[in-house]
Formats: sequence, C-alpha cells, structure tokens
Amino acid sequence: MKITGSDKIGFGVLSLFLIGTIIIGFSNEHYFENNFAVEDGIVEWTTTLLLFASSVYLVSRIILLRKAKPKFRMLCTLLLSALFFFGAGEEISWGQRILGMETSEFFEKNNAQKETNFHNLVVGETKINKLIFGQLLTVILVIYLLIIPYFYTKWSWLNKLISLFGVPLPMLHHSIAFIVVTALIMIIPSSKRWEVYELAFAMIFLLIFLNPKNEEIYQKSIL
Repeated sequence: MKITGSDKIGFGVLSLFLIGTIIIGFSNEHYFENNFAVEDGIVEWTTTLLLFASSVYLVSRIILLRKAKPKFRMLCTLLLSALFFFGAGEEISWGQRILGMETSEFFEKNNAQKETNFHNLVVGETKINKLIFGQLLTVILVIYLLIIPYFYTKWSWLNKLISLFGVPLPMLHHSIAFIVVTALIMIIPSSKRWEVYELAFAMIFLLIFLNPKNEEIYQKSIL
C-alpha cells in the first residue's frame, strides 16, 4: 500500500476538516446549516474546486499520453473528466446565482430548488437527486471503492476490462477512508451533512486519480 505525498497532504487536510465539521455540527447546528454548509458557502465551493481539479488532472493525463494507444482508453478518460466537470457545474448551478441569471421556465417548473441544475429535477413525484445521486450513486460507490479493488487482482477478465477502460482504482487506504468518512458524517445531526459528504468524496476521488492502485494506466508503455 503506497501512500504518496499527495495522500498524506490530502488526508491530513480532510481529517482536520472533518474534525472541525463535527465540532461545528454538534455545537452550533444553526451556524452549520446557515453559514457553513449553506449554498455558495465554503463547503460547496470547496467541493466544486475539488471536482474541477479532478477534471483538469484527467485532461492533463490525456495530453501527456495523446500519442499513446489504444485511443479508446483516452476517450474513456475524457468522458470521466467530463463527468467531474459536469459535477462541478451542477454543484454551483452552473454559476446561475453568481451571474444573477434567471431560471428558465423548464427548470422553474421541474426543479425542486427552482435553479438551473439537473440533480434537483423532479419527474412526477420522484426527485432525481434522491434516486440517482442518492440510492444509485451509493451502490456505484460501494462497488467501485470496495468490491472491484478486491477482485481486480483475482479475476483476470476484470483486470483486462479495467485496463481497457483505463479506470483509476482506489488503493486500500482510499477504500478505508470511504468507510471512515461515511461513519463520521452519519453522526452529524444536521440534514446538511450531505454537503460535507460530497466534499469528502470529491477529495477522495482526486487522491485516487493522483495515486491509483493501477497506476500503469497512466504509462505510455502499456497504452
């Protein structure tokens, strides 16, 4: 289990942040909800920057390996970068509140927060945020962070599939961080704790991309 400098710094910062979050969450719930984890607050903006940083880093890998093969792996990395860029944009409603843009008629009628983003859309009586970004995403995270890394070295077909797509896999300490962070966030009484949860995982994913279990996917020699 190789712990790099980026892991040490990242987890050090994340640990201090979580300690501060728990203290604030239990000592002053009003401040936690209305100042700390509020829309356009420090938590949301930090999450946005971390997601954007992941997107930019993945693009940097594509640029460095632009002459490598197969190109399919680079395409998958580009799609992953686009996914994190989308997440960053969604986090701040694509800058709507900052730029003072009005909400379009579609989002006014179908968005729970009346803002320009997709994760708060309501289809019928179903909230997309709860269905996709809650239940479905939880299952995906468990599979990606806990199940796949374990079987990656045991099943050759899975190893080949992951290598084909060039998916960065978490190291053991990243997976452990997932479990620890989940447990710590769950004890915070405020419903706004999920904002902090998003920040924590944005940090963990950035650390995974910087130091993946299968770091060979970033090497020209096998592409």
